[in-house]
Amino acid sequence: MRAILALTLLSLSAPALGQAYQCVLPQRVAPLPPVRPDGPSLRTRVAGYTLAVSWSPEYCRQDRDPASVQCSGRNGRFGFILHGLWPESTSGPAPQWCALQPRPAPETVRQNLCTTPVPRLIEHEWAKHGSCMATTPEAYWGVARHVFARFRWPDADRLSLEKGLTVGRLREAVALANPGLPRSAIGVVTGERGWLRELRLCHNAQYRPAPCRRDRWGPGDGASLRIWRGF
Repeated sequence: MRAILALTLLSLSAPALGQAYQCVLPQRVAPLPPVRPDGPSLRTRVAGYTLAVSWSPEYCRQDRDPASVQCSGRNGRFGFILHGLWPESTSGPAPQWCALQPRPAPETVRQNLCTTPVPRLIEHEWAKHGSCMATTPEAYWGVARHVFARFRWPDADRLSLEKGLTVGRLREAVALANPGLPRSAIGVVTGERGWLRELRLCHNAQYRPAPCRRDRWGPGDGASLRIWRGF
């Protein structure tokens, strides 16, 4: 696994961007308190990965924090953003909380904010998920950005205007934007009343798309879907 991570990092030259309508990095990031584990440490064998991609407008319609990088509008407006890359087990609970150190350097946090515009999430995802697949936050986020950058995202703002929109129509749009991506690898997460929250793109241990486990698949194709527009 370390060999795969090393080869992936060699191909990285600059941070990838999320689906940002526009993005300006802040000059500095204020120090953050350490994360607190929300569950036990589990060191199970990594059998695959889930790329979690959030639909930012859905979160921001409820976030009124004027200091928010993601939602205040001061640093940009965002569409699909990188939530994290999660190692998965063959069955049962996924590996998690393998280490809390080292913590991400402030510059590491800052440089990832156009992809994952939530400072506290950058450390949380490293500690909960990344520490079970990489030795440093920089290595983890380098691989996560690289996997994220391989995908193209559909115009969810336009999709939101379609009458009778379904989860299957969204899966179709994601597959069309990414030739060769099987629909079985596209999980969808919805919230109350069917509002889109996230995509879950499932991979095998070699970072190739693979069918999602049932707990990552989400609603069936016929389920109705609503999308909160970014504009």
